[in-house]
Amino acid sequence: MKRIIILSFALIILAFSVIAQNEQTKKKEILVLGAAFYNLENLFDTINNNGKYDLEFSPNGPKKWDSKKYWSKIDNMAYAISKMASKTIPMGPAIIGVSEIENKSVLEDLVNNKHIKKWQLQIVHHDSPDRRGIDVGLLYNPLYFQVLNVTNHYLDIKENPDFRTRDQMCVTGLLAGEKVSVIVNHWPSRSGGEKRSRSLREAAAALSKHIADSLWNDDPNQGIIIMGDLNDDPFNKSCAKVLGAKKKKKDVGEHGFYNPFWKTLDNGIGTLAYRGVWNLFDQIIISGNFIDGKSSLKYLKNEVLNYVFLTNENGKYKGYPFRTFAGTKFLNGYSDHYPTLVFFTKELSK
Repeated sequence: MKRIIILSFALIILAFSVIAQNEQTKKKEILVLGAAFYNLENLFDTINNNGKYDLEFSPNGPKKWDSKKYWSKIDNMAYAISKMASKTIPMGPAIIGVSEIENKSVLEDLVNNKHIKKWQLQIVHHDSPDRRGIDVGLLYNPLYFQVLNVTNHYLDIKENPDFRTRDQMCVTGLLAGEKVSVIVNHWPSRSGGEKRSRSLREAAAALSKHIADSLWNDDPNQGIIIMGDLNDDPFNKSCAKVLGAKKKKKDVGEHGFYNPFWKTLDNGIGTLAYRGVWNLFDQIIISGNFIDGKSSLKYLKNEVLNYVFLTNENGKYKGYPFRTFAGTKFLNGYSDHYPTLVFFTKELSK
C-alpha cells in the first residue's frame, strides 16, 4: 500500500513538473539571427576614377563595362542576397559583410534594388587605400542591429611601406540587444604565389587579433565576429595559429575563436575553386562566448550558400561558382565566391 501511495505521489510531482516546464516554455520565444559574408566580385561603377586600375571596369576598358552590365550585376547580387532569407530568418541576415566593392554608391544601388529594398538595409562603408580601389563594407538590418561605433584599421607592413591593401573595418553595435563587434576583412591576395604572399596574410591576421584584444580590454564580455575573404583556408597558419581560430569547440576559451568552416572544408565544401581544388577563403569566425553560454547569443550552425543558380551548370568550369566574367567575356553571372552564413539564437521572454 505504501508503495502505491509513494508511486502516486511521485507521478503527481512529475505531472506538475511537466506542466510547469510547459508553462515556462510557452513564455519563451527563440529569435534566430544570421550573420553573412559575400565577396561581390568586382562591384565597380562605370566611372574611371582610379586611372589604369579602374579602366578595366569602364566603357572603354577591355571588359566594356557599361550601364547595362552594371545594373545587371546589381540585380544579380541583390537577388543572391535575397535568397539568404529563409523561414528562420525571413528578413535575411541581420548583418552582411561584403568585399570587392568600389565605393558607397554601389552599395546604395544594391540595397535599393527591388529584390531587397523591403529590408531597408543600412550601410557602413570606408574608402580603403587599396591600389585597385576596392573596399569592404557592412550591410545591416536596423531592426536587429544598431551601430554604436566604427573604426578602420590600416595594415602597416614595416618592411614594405609602399604596400596598400584593404583596411579592416570594425563595427561595434547591439545585435538583438547584445554588444557585438564585427571585424570585416579582405586580406591580401595570393598574387605572386601563396608562399611569397603568406607573410602578408599572417600580418593581417595579427592585426585582426590585435583589434579583438583591444575590444576585450575595453569590454571583456562582448562577442566578436571576424568575417571576410581571408585568401587563406581555415588550416593555414594565419587563421589557425596567428588568429588562433580552433577547429573544435572544446578547444576554445572565452577570448579565443572558433572557426566552424574548418570542418566544412574537411567535408569537401568550399567557397571557390581553382584548378579543381576547393578552398574556403570566405570565413566567419566567432568568439568563444558565443559557444560557452556566457552570451545571450548562442551559435547555432553555419552554411556555405552554394545554391544551384550561383553555380556553373556546364562547360569547363561546371560546378564552380558562376562568375561575372571569364576573361573579358561577360557571363552575366554572380561572383567567383559563394557566400557564407552563420546562425545565432537568442531566447526571448514574453
